[in-house]
Amino acid sequence: MNLKVVVETGRQSLPVILATVSASLILTAFLYKRIQVPVKSAVLIGVGSSICGGSAIAATAPVIDADDGEIAQAISVIFLFNIAAALLFPSLGEILGLSNEGFGLFAGTAINDTSSVTAAAAAWDEAHGSNTLETATIVKLTRTLAIIPITLVLALFRTKKEAGAAASSSFCLSRIFPFFILFFLLASVATTLFQLPSSVTDPCKDLSKLFIIMAMGAIGINTNLPHLIRTGARPICLGLCCWAGITAVSLVMQAMLGIW
Repeated sequence: MNLKVVVETGRQSLPVILATVSASLILTAFLYKRIQVPVKSAVLIGVGSSICGGSAIAATAPVIDADDGEIAQAISVIFLFNIAAALLFPSLGEILGLSNEGFGLFAGTAINDTSSVTAAAAAWDEAHGSNTLETATIVKLTRTLAIIPITLVLALFRTKKEAGAAASSSFCLSRIFPFFILFFLLASVATTLFQLPSSVTDPCKDLSKLFIIMAMGAIGINTNLPHLIRTGARPICLGLCCWAGITAVSLVMQAMLGIW
C-alpha cells in the first residue's frame, strides 16, 4: 500500500472512526451497571469492541490490573462477534447496497479485530473483484491507534485513584503501543519508495491470506462457546450492545457523509 493512500484513507475515515469509538465507550459506561457486569470486564469489553479486539484487551488488561479470567472472558466475547461479523457483514453489505469504498469503511470501523476485518474484506473482494481489503485494513489500523490515548487515560486514572508509586511504575508505554501498526507503516514506506513489482507483492498477499485463515482458526479453537454461554450471558449482552451500536453508528455516519 502506497503511503499517500494510507494517509488519505486514514484522514477521510477519521470522523467515522471517532464516532464509532465514542459510541461504544459511551454505551459501555451507560450499560455496565444496568446489566451488572463487573467494571474491569466491562472496560475490557468496551475497549475491545471500540478499538481493536484482542490487541486492545491485551494492552488494557495490565493497566487496570485485570486477572486472567476477566481477560479470557472479554476476549471470548469479542471474538464471538468477530466471527459473526466476518460471516455476516459481506451479505449485509450486499443487502444494503454498499459501494466497495463504503464496505471497506464499514468493515474497518464496525468489526472489532484486525483479522476479522481482513477476512470480511477479502470475502467481499472475492465476490466483487474489488480491492476493498486495502481500504478496510488502513481504516482498521487507523482506528487501532486509539489504544494509546485510551490506555494512557486509564493508567492516569488508576494512578490517581490508588495514589501510589506501585501503580505508576506498573505502567509502561511499550506494553500498550500497537507495534504491528509501525510495521505496517514501514512496509508502506518501502512500497512507496521502491515501487515493488507484483512478483514481490503478490506472494506476500497470498501469504497474508494464509495467515488470516490460521488466525481465524486459532481464535475458533480457543473459544469455548458452551462455557462462555453458561458463565458469560451478561458480558455477551454488553458485547452485543456495543457491536450493534458501532454497526449502526458506522452506517449512519457513512450515510451522512455521502460515502454509502
